[in-house]
Formats: sequence, structure tokens, C-alpha cells
Amino acid sequence: MTYITKPKLHHPTLPKNALCHTRRDYEGKISTLCAGCGHDSISAAIIQACWELNVEPHRVAKLSGIGCSSKTPDYFLGQSHGFNTVHGRMPSVLTGANLANRDLLYLGVSGDGDSASIGMGQFVHAMRRGVNMVYIVENNGVYGLTKGQFSATADEGSMSKKGVKNTDSPIDLIGLALQLGATYVARSFSGDKAQLVPLIKGAILHQGAAFLDVISPCVAFNNHAGSTKSYEYVREHNDAVNRLDVIPTREEIQVDYEPGETIEVAQHDGSTLRLHKLHSHYNPCDHIAATNYVQQHHARGEVVTGLLYVDPEPSDLHSHLGTVQVPLNRLEVRELSPGREVLERINGGLR
Repeated sequence: MTYITKPKLHHPTLPKNALCHTRRDYEGKISTLCAGCGHDSISAAIIQACWELNVEPHRVAKLSGIGCSSKTPDYFLGQSHGFNTVHGRMPSVLTGANLANRDLLYLGVSGDGDSASIGMGQFVHAMRRGVNMVYIVENNGVYGLTKGQFSATADEGSMSKKGVKNTDSPIDLIGLALQLGATYVARSFSGDKAQLVPLIKGAILHQGAAFLDVISPCVAFNNHAGSTKSYEYVREHNDAVNRLDVIPTREEIQVDYEPGETIEVAQHDGSTLRLHKLHSHYNPCDHIAATNYVQQHHARGEVVTGLLYVDPEPSDLHSHLGTVQVPLNRLEVRELSPGREVLERINGGLR
């Protein structure tokens, strides 16, 4: 059914963004995932975030690996560039594309099996290199395509649908992203659209490695009593550290906040992340404190959500390498082969 497209007819009264696009213009094909799958909610959140930010679909490159999560780019931004890589190899393909054309918005969608197992090395190097991308892991703790085996992110002691107990320690992708140098780190829940959409918007506007771990229950194999990735468990154990709103450069979003402390973090593109603290002692700009906070609450069985860490002055792979502002795929022969005199001058500077 993946070839079935949605009707192109739109109701004339649908609201439009600054590009005169309706939300329907950001959709893709009809989803073939199980009814109630959290991944579809994440796709809807991506659609909403891109529509609200007036993202031009043809300026987006969406990449994925293999798995239920990696099927989802077919369900959103149907007019964007897309590349479905082999299992676990999305980050390296995205890195190469990013180096060739820095002007595109790179959106990498992966799963806990795709990133925490076969693709672990790929995930590690994308984060430590600071590739300018939005890296979303749709985390359900199981291999949904191969009948529900535990994935590497399944919590120790959690039970499978068949009653088998997981005895392995889990891999915490949030902790790894913090350790490896990601400059925007967040966790959310597919069932919390009010939190997830602003987090995706903030990641899109961030100029650096932005990582989002989204708990996304698998209704077929991991939504039962004993699972720590189920809808009920996450709702009962969710500890939200802040609320996020995004203020674009063109127009300020008016928000009605409850009384409490608010901080603002300016981004390189002129936009502003406005954070309303639910925990007065939590500072998302303190890298060490964020790492400790996540680990402490994980030990209590709590799922910490929200913007966990943001670097106010991020840098990316292009700044590390000192590449030119012009995308490399647009350089012509005269720039790539400037002549013998220039080459000798460069070689002389390396002696």
C-alpha cells in the first residue's frame, strides 16, 4: 500500500502559512504502520513543525535506515528529497550529503534498532563530528519488523509481550549524545504533541548536531503491562523539566505561560528558544548538570522529557573543517583547479 497517495484536493478554507502552503502540502503517502503506532504521531509532529516554520519542502533532505521508523519519511514532506539507506548507515550517508550541500535542511529519522545496534558506530561519529542535522530516533524498545525482540534500548527488567524478561543493560542514547558533544539534546513522547512539536522546531532552527530521542510505543509488541516503553508507563513516569516555545525572526509567537521563571536562548539564525522552567533548579545550558539529572532520574525509573541540553554557541562540521560558504557541489572547475601557482603556494604553507 505504500504506493497509495493521498488525494490532492484541499478544502479551500484550510489555513495557510507564509508560503501559502496548507498543512496538507507537508504530508506524504498513506501510512501502512499499525493503527495507533507512535511513529505516525511523530510524523504528524514533523509535518506541523515544518508547516509552522514555513520550511520550503524542496529544501529538506530526509534520510533513514531500515525498520518501522525508517519507513516514516515516506509519510511526511512528500515534496522533499529522500534517501533510504541500508540498515544503520543513515548518518554516514547524511554526513556526505551535508558536506556536499550545506544549504539543505537535513532530517535523519532512525529507530532504536537502527541507531543503537547495527548503526551505533554511525550514530557516535555523526554526534561527535557535529553534523548539522536533526537526528530523530523513534524509540520503542523492540524490533517491530521482526516480531518484537528486545532492542538495545530496552530497559533491564522490562517484560516482552510473551513474558520474557530482559536481562541486558540498556543503551542510553541521550547519555551518549550528551557525552559525544551534541549541542541540542531532547527527549519527548509521541503521545505529547504539545511538547514534541516545539522540540522539533527548536532542533530545525539549531545550527549543529540536534538529537531527539522520542519514546514511541509499539502497539503490536511493546504496549503491555511490564513494558517501560508503553503509553501507560511513559504517561505515569514522565518528568518534564521545561516547556519550550520557538520565536522565529519574522514573527513572535504569543504564548500564555503559567507563573514561573523563563529563560531565552538566542540561536545563530536570529530565532530564540524560550524555555519555561517547570523545575526551578534545572539549567538546560549546563552540560554536566543535564547529564547527572538524566542519570539520576533514570535510576528512579522516570522518563525525563523536554529540552535537556542546548549549547547557546554551537558549531558544526563545516565550521570545524573551515569549508567555504558556497556548497561544495556548486564549485566550478576554476575553484577546484585554480592552477599550479596556487597549488605551489598551498603546498608551501604546509611545509
